[in-house]
Amino acid sequence: MTEPRSRRNFVIYLASMTGTLATVPLLSACGGDATLNMVQFNYGVASGDPLSSAVILWTHAQFQNGSEPVELTYEVATDLNFTSVVTQGKVVATEATSFTAKVDAKDLSPATEYYYRFKSGIWISPIGRTRTLPVGLVSEVKMAVFSCSSYAHGQFHVYGEASRSDAQFAIHLGDYIYEYKDGEYPTTPVAGRKVVPAHEIVSLADYRMRHALYKSDVNLKRLHASMPMIAVWDDHEFTNDTYMTGAENHTEGAEGTFAARKAAALQAYHEWMPIRTVANKDLIYRSFEFGNLVSLHMLDTRLIGREKQLDQTAALTTQYGEWQSNDRQLLGATQDTWLKNAMANSSGKWQVLGQQVIMAATSLPLEVHKKFQAYFIQPDASTVGGIVAEVNAYKEALRLNNSNNYLSLANPPVAYSFDAWDGYPGAREKVLQNFQAAKLASGGVKKLVVLSGDSHNAWHTNLKLRDGTKVGEEFATASVSSPGWESYFPTLIPTIKSLFQDTTVNSNVNWMDASRRGYLKMTFTPEKARGQFIFVDSVVNSTYSVQATVAAETIDYFGEPPVAV
Repeated sequence: MTEPRSRRNFVIYLASMTGTLATVPLLSACGGDATLNMVQFNYGVASGDPLSSAVILWTHAQFQNGSEPVELTYEVATDLNFTSVVTQGKVVATEATSFTAKVDAKDLSPATEYYYRFKSGIWISPIGRTRTLPVGLVSEVKMAVFSCSSYAHGQFHVYGEASRSDAQFAIHLGDYIYEYKDGEYPTTPVAGRKVVPAHEIVSLADYRMRHALYKSDVNLKRLHASMPMIAVWDDHEFTNDTYMTGAENHTEGAEGTFAARKAAALQAYHEWMPIRTVANKDLIYRSFEFGNLVSLHMLDTRLIGREKQLDQTAALTTQYGEWQSNDRQLLGATQDTWLKNAMANSSGKWQVLGQQVIMAATSLPLEVHKKFQAYFIQPDASTVGGIVAEVNAYKEALRLNNSNNYLSLANPPVAYSFDAWDGYPGAREKVLQNFQAAKLASGGVKKLVVLSGDSHNAWHTNLKLRDGTKVGEEFATASVSSPGWESYFPTLIPTIKSLFQDTTVNSNVNWMDASRRGYLKMTFTPEKARGQFIFVDSVVNSTYSVQATVAAETIDYFGEPPVAV
């Protein structure tokens, strides 16, 4: 019996197959006949939604000539040479599913690493590696956490870097694709990164094509082939600033109905992502149990229950009461109840919420906020000067301990983003109170960690009730390639960091990074949860290097501030 190759050897093998993954599938040892109609596996393989005894396997298979269904055999083995196949079966890739194929491979063993592949006659897909969830007493779980990968903004070096790490599971918090037309976001794409179709995606064919473009990226292929992914959507899988019944970037009528657009995006997402699909494709919130150590609850803050975002001015004036209302929904009542029960009934010490938008309360003085908004309307030296002058005035007030004279009813602290949980403070309070009840019922054993994306920046924050009681901590990942504050205010990054980390206004922010692209590596042990922020120095160039990383950890929520490691 051939011994299985090591994890390190698989990474080396995967790297050596980069060119193959990007062009044509691997061929079996018997070779191929040029007169035959080749089955192409142009988008690699992927796995996802792992359980202790099952995992979703995914591929795309299509004849080089023609649109006939492709009959596939999948194989799962404990070794890279497939001498120890533990399960196999049949699946068909058809035009009705955009030639994608998914199967729930079952009867697997817990906490076990497997290799898998698809075959059609002599044609063989690339090989992927996956693993199942552990059960019982668990000493460690390692996750690579991602968000916001805009194809046109740059290379997916972050995915490639993570594929070579010792992370066991990939967690994607949304904005896996972006919907914009070529030349809109950004106005000048990075060389070789133009999107297709060139127009903004609206129809099912459009969304399928955009997913295929992203899946053609070699670094994303590497990531998917290296570890299973647990994913949720954010807004750009549909369109910018999505809520239950519409979106900022959707024009009813001119772009069809939002309901039709949402249905198209949902179908393409479930076709192209390695995710378990239930009868109601809208329902994506679900839990994963990593033995007694981690209970991961993946949430939907976009489609199922979000009320339309409030305008900042309206929220502070005519709609202030609505903004502060406990009835204002972000998750929706049904998901709220589900999460409350999940946190109460799950056994993991670390209750981890995988979700899209920044949860911690973050704010800026209104006058500072106005200066930033003025810059977006007219980005020139005068508005930059306005920002600097207002921040200096605020800092001087802080230095003289006169912040109460600076902050007033006319100049209150204002939510950083009304699209985040700050726009739904009552909904945030409900979630944190529900966790606090679960913690007390567990005798104080359960701890809360929230994983977030969307902002394009990296954050480590405290999660507090309205009365100031600390309930948990939040680790928010930087983006894979989407731009952060550095693209808009390149000379003001130190100023921005000092504003968000100021303890007078933003006592919830322990640390943040406003200028780098990267991912978050979370390591959970019974003693602590540790978040390591890993950055790359460029997504524009074809090559990159890893910059000094930053780590933060919590031990019973009294962790030290992040330090360079």
